[in-house]
Amino acid sequence: MSEINLLESVTAFLQRSHGHYINGASVLSQESTINQKNTMLSVVNPASGEIIATVNQAGEAEVNQAMQAASSAFHGVWAQTSPIERGNCLNRLADLLQKNGEELAQLESLCSGKPIQLSRMLEVGASADYLRYFAGWSSKISGETLNVSLPSLKGEHYTAFTRREPIGVVVGIIPWNFSIMIAIWKLGAALASGCTIVLKPSEYTPLTILRVAELAKEAGIPDGVINIVNGSGAHIGSALVSHPQCAKVTFTGSVSTGMNVGKSALEQGLKRVTLELGGKNAAAFLPDMTVDKIVDGILEAGYVYQGQICAAAERFYIPSIHMDAVLKLLSERLSAMKIGSPLDESTEMGPLANKEHYEKILSLFEKARQEGNEIVYGGHVLEGAGFFVAPTIIKANSADDTLMKEETFGPIGTFLSYDDEEELITMMNATPFGLSASLWTNDLSKAMRMLPRIKAGTLWVNMHTFLDPAVPFGGMNSSGIGREFGSAFIEHYTELKSVMMRY
Repeated sequence: MSEINLLESVTAFLQRSHGHYINGASVLSQESTINQKNTMLSVVNPASGEIIATVNQAGEAEVNQAMQAASSAFHGVWAQTSPIERGNCLNRLADLLQKNGEELAQLESLCSGKPIQLSRMLEVGASADYLRYFAGWSSKISGETLNVSLPSLKGEHYTAFTRREPIGVVVGIIPWNFSIMIAIWKLGAALASGCTIVLKPSEYTPLTILRVAELAKEAGIPDGVINIVNGSGAHIGSALVSHPQCAKVTFTGSVSTGMNVGKSALEQGLKRVTLELGGKNAAAFLPDMTVDKIVDGILEAGYVYQGQICAAAERFYIPSIHMDAVLKLLSERLSAMKIGSPLDESTEMGPLANKEHYEKILSLFEKARQEGNEIVYGGHVLEGAGFFVAPTIIKANSADDTLMKEETFGPIGTFLSYDDEEELITMMNATPFGLSASLWTNDLSKAMRMLPRIKAGTLWVNMHTFLDPAVPFGGMNSSGIGREFGSAFIEHYTELKSVMMRY
């Protein structure tokens, strides 16, 4: 099948001058007009390696403008907007995401290398669903009345209640792998709670959320409620986190960067943080699973979107009796996978999202060879332009191998066999991370007994990576603090105020 034709609106959008979105308008950086060479971000199509657009980097002026716009809207127009109308705004934005879905999906695939079918389903379809979920919460955030036991000395009475109040201006820092959907998680939670937001997209995928911001204005979301500034994490991200008008930071990304963000937020006035960080997620298959079912599970858990999903499995534990047959069948399935242009609707696997990540994956292939791991399949680049690598199977020697410990965030499955289920649980938990894990078995009783012993913020049984807006998502240990969506998000975007009255 040939590539789809780009929409005229997509081509026109790429040719525009891009910068930021502040107080309801597109803005070019003041610094960029003085020295364009040093203040431009190049947006590269990972399937070709070619520059398809440029974006101005922000400076101090744009950071201050965005934070001031968000603060003014928080104390002004958004505070005066009823909870029902906040929800209506989010629902209208969901409508517009769907109406403009093909345009957004094409932009996403061009920038991130995500296969177009996945861009349509997740970046657009799922994002609209999440917005509708948050919209429903906007009018349901509440406190409670409390019975107090203070003594009455002169016939007076007492009562008490609690209020959930929006925390203020939220700074959201977005990774490159799901540039629309993760931004929607953050802005949906913030706006439903009554907060306003300033988003900083990844330098690799800065375009799509700029288009979403324009749709937000069309949806009737007031100016200043959603703002976007582009630039590097080291400079612009840090400036946003440390800004005095920032009340909360929500960050999705690597563990090392997340720890720096969290530390900075605490040092800058104990600002609230939600950190959804990386992991070295495990998928464990019990002996009652057939080889075919195990391989189906491995493909679902570890190879969707080139493995560039924070919750994807990277450590696979296979019963010794099944290991050889599993790796043989998995090799056959991977060899039959269509790898190619993200804009080809039949493509199953596209390129890695950017050159820096591509080079990291190549270094991990070399590390596996140095440590004497068996590369059963893949482990090499693919010929031609772009950042393509072969989906890879690595058979580890022990749990201490680098690829059993270090997050790859790519199409690399690392496999270790086991015989004893007690040993299995020990190996699954032998990590400083705790984002997600999955357990695959037909024995529900055994699964229910094992679930409490596996240390992960999200645990799937006979499935992996699927998320739903009603189910909180986040990690334990080094994989993060706080939870995205579900009802749990409310705690992280509001302050609990207690009120006591005597009458």
